[in-house]
Amino acid sequence: MKKGEKRRKELLKIAYRMFLSKGYENTSVDSIIEEAGIAKGTFYHYFESKEQMLEEVCNMMIAAEAENAENILAADIPVPEKLIGIVGSFRPALEEQTIGDTLNRPENVLMHDKVNRRIIETQVPLLVKVVEEGIKEGIFSCDKLYERVRMILMISNSLFDDYSFTDRDVSVFIELMEKLLGAKPGSMEFVKTLISAQNSPVSE
Repeated sequence: MKKGEKRRKELLKIAYRMFLSKGYENTSVDSIIEEAGIAKGTFYHYFESKEQMLEEVCNMMIAAEAENAENILAADIPVPEKLIGIVGSFRPALEEQTIGDTLNRPENVLMHDKVNRRIIETQVPLLVKVVEEGIKEGIFSCDKLYERVRMILMISNSLFDDYSFTDRDVSVFIELMEKLLGAKPGSMEFVKTLISAQNSPVSE
């Protein structure tokens, strides 16, 4: 790894830690510079702004999530569990939720959409491989895999992004997913248990 690339990654890791501990809004460029022990000119050599740094921190998180998703894809587990595992692997960890909350602010809507598009672009090829595996095993029966998987992700991101979903929302999401993939009704019901374990949905 070249020296410049190494320094850039070090700065991103420092920013990532500070965004988690202090929050994005409470982290200034000056505080990042102080923590890194560099001159302001050095910072602006690598990054145009704190906003650009936030976007690249998000890209760093997506890369780590993609690595986890690749491990799930290669795991010896049932296809439906792979599908849901990969969808879930691209959600921020609990300790990273402060960064997710920052992206959900109205003033960051453009960056939020840009990050979401990058997530979908990264997820779709992985999920298509899972669906192809499911078709071979007779679990799914569908065509236009790219479009169907992308639709599932768009619905999932919209529904679960702000944690304000209800139990009925989850039930309808599962029904839609089964229909989009041509799965047997009820075959994805286990998703309810997974979501209940990871989130706190709004009561009906």
